[in-house]
Amino acid sequence: MESRPKVTPLTRPSARRSHVPPLGVHPTPDGGVDVAVAASHADGVELCLIDVVEPHRDPHDPARYAERRVPLDGPVYGVWHGHVPHVRPGQRYGFRTYGPWDPEAGQRHNPAKLLVDPYARGLAGDLSYGPETRGSAERYGAPDDRDSLAFVPHSVVVPSHPGPPPLSRPRVPWADTVVYEAHVRGLTAQHPDVPPELRGTYAGVAHPATIAHLTSLGVTTLELLPIHAFVSEPRLAEQGLTNYWGYQTLGFFTPHAAYATRAAREAGPAAVLDEVRGMVHLLHEAGIEVLLDVVYNHTCEGGDDALHVSWRGLDNAGYYLHDGASPAALADVTGTGNSLDFRRPRVVQLALDSLRYWAEVVGVDGFRFDLAVTLGRTHHGFSPDHPFLVALQTDPVLNNLKLVAEPWDVGPGGWQTGNFPPPMAEWNDRFRDAVRGFWLDAPREGSHGRAMHGLRELTTRLAGSADLFGRSDPPLIRGPVASVNYVTAHDGFTLADLVAYDHKHNEANGEENCDGSDHNLSWNHGVEGHAPDGAEGGGDDTATEPWSAVVPLRRRSQRNLLAMLLLSAGTPMLTAGDELGRSQGGNNNAYAQDNAISWVSWDLDDAARDLLDTTRFLLGLRHEHAALRADSFFLGTPRPGEDEPDLLWFDAEGAAMDHERWEEAGRRVVQMLRPGPDDGDVAVLLVLNGGLDDAAVTLPTAPGGGTWERVWSSAWDRPEPPDDDAEDVVLESLSVEVFLGG
Repeated sequence: MESRPKVTPLTRPSARRSHVPPLGVHPTPDGGVDVAVAASHADGVELCLIDVVEPHRDPHDPARYAERRVPLDGPVYGVWHGHVPHVRPGQRYGFRTYGPWDPEAGQRHNPAKLLVDPYARGLAGDLSYGPETRGSAERYGAPDDRDSLAFVPHSVVVPSHPGPPPLSRPRVPWADTVVYEAHVRGLTAQHPDVPPELRGTYAGVAHPATIAHLTSLGVTTLELLPIHAFVSEPRLAEQGLTNYWGYQTLGFFTPHAAYATRAAREAGPAAVLDEVRGMVHLLHEAGIEVLLDVVYNHTCEGGDDALHVSWRGLDNAGYYLHDGASPAALADVTGTGNSLDFRRPRVVQLALDSLRYWAEVVGVDGFRFDLAVTLGRTHHGFSPDHPFLVALQTDPVLNNLKLVAEPWDVGPGGWQTGNFPPPMAEWNDRFRDAVRGFWLDAPREGSHGRAMHGLRELTTRLAGSADLFGRSDPPLIRGPVASVNYVTAHDGFTLADLVAYDHKHNEANGEENCDGSDHNLSWNHGVEGHAPDGAEGGGDDTATEPWSAVVPLRRRSQRNLLAMLLLSAGTPMLTAGDELGRSQGGNNNAYAQDNAISWVSWDLDDAARDLLDTTRFLLGLRHEHAALRADSFFLGTPRPGEDEPDLLWFDAEGAAMDHERWEEAGRRVVQMLRPGPDDGDVAVLLVLNGGLDDAAVTLPTAPGGGTWERVWSSAWDRPEPPDDDAEDVVLESLSVEVFLGG
């Protein structure tokens, strides 16, 4: 391996410190910076200060830059450190490491490669995908000696204290929470009421027009797809595509600059950070919480022979999970080529430090952890008692935030829904599959004369999934709010596409339609794809065949799915654009589509406006009636001091569901009665007909002997005035009705 060149240091500590400064590069009051970086297997580390000396040159021209190298002291417990005077905010920098190049042992130190600081608060420049940004040409080959300085983003020193934090958090109770999953760019890229210069930016998310839409829906909590700095995969770059979703992190402390306004980008990383903080501040003023989708399970560096831009060059064996074999190979439990090794204290520290930074400095209200099982993996598999998960429960900065796990990864034992510890909530994929299965997959099977199933699974999910989230010590302490219910998310079909496609159509992703899930539980209602322009007509009487029959059924199916999502016990998560009928043309894995395929369209026709009104109405019902916002699991029996059970089930004849009725094959009609929890709260009755024929239903007696008022039916294109004194009703096929009483 190349020996260290003789470099005259700008400064070196006069004595070994008894402690080291915090990891990263932090300005100090004397006009310098404290520097610390973890590289436990390196023989030496240099801080590289970079200046743009010929700005007219191409950004990837090495002659554009001048570099000053400062050897760091150490290591102290694997950390190299120093204090460098006369370095101020805005300074570009990186690291170079010296040490063994032994890929078969997992060691990949290569001083020709400038490395991004894992703790960088800002980044400048773009990544090039040429050989300069790879450590070697082959997996176990010799190191590549081409210098990468001009081909990688540069870390940037950012002021340590950017000002006071945003307003006090809204702290919406879990029982009142309605999550809206959105993409910073996609949410406003086409919004006509957002000024063009703000569309697709952090500022656009916080624009009054955007906030007005969220508040009119009843959204309390905005969950943003990743905004940590990220890059695209080399394959996408070669095909002229980009990573749109952002699950390829390059900087866990750095906001993704491409989502900032042009003015902020030109002003530099500190201005980008200010725009993000301003977005959070304005959303808080509107009473809306902000959750960030965070990706601590892997990085952008890919497999062994891929990018060499940060962690791989600093401490490949210390950061990444390896298989323990010889020659060493990465253990990929994320499906991305690498996995961060949460058995290592420095990896746990990196994630916790990043979370605290976004909570304390930026002011966000919580996090959704991508592939969270990876974060809880020990030497023996997933453990809910993993140190990282214990830290989330006990850390005074983090344990009062909203913490949501995606409870799976692709490794052994990777499905762990229901097994994360409180206070964490979890995405409930069983809810998604139960709702799709009952309302789409089963009717599709029934339309071909096959048996229709799924009632018991659906009703378990409607009641809060106690079978999954009630397992705790003591039992039931998590409550149904631990179940983040969803029917769609960023990955998979949109709501409109679920009812229009039996098969995925991902050709635009450049993988010959081999990417994306084939387990969609969708139903095209007889015809694949959406109706051509004009074929739907202004109403059923002007629509053309076969759309005159198909389109109304599809719209009703969307309303059925929305009713299940928004009226079930648990925490509902709505995907941006589903309330407007957004389609991705059948693409169920649009991770590489930074274009109109993925962006929310605000050009609404009558059907889209009807769907929007329906979504607002259903969320309004949820907000107005405590019976729809259960904070604790139903017991099915009277609670102490109460006379009536807190949840009752009835069949179509109004008789209480017993064991025999639950076991009856093919049952497709059920009534769910949820009494009001307190005096003065009305009861809510949900009546479901999942059959292919209309069903006569006798409603049960309303609590207190009152009457039922029908307030909504999925057979209605839009919400209509309530129907008083309902007793015996006929539900149309594949429909839901909601009654209030008591």
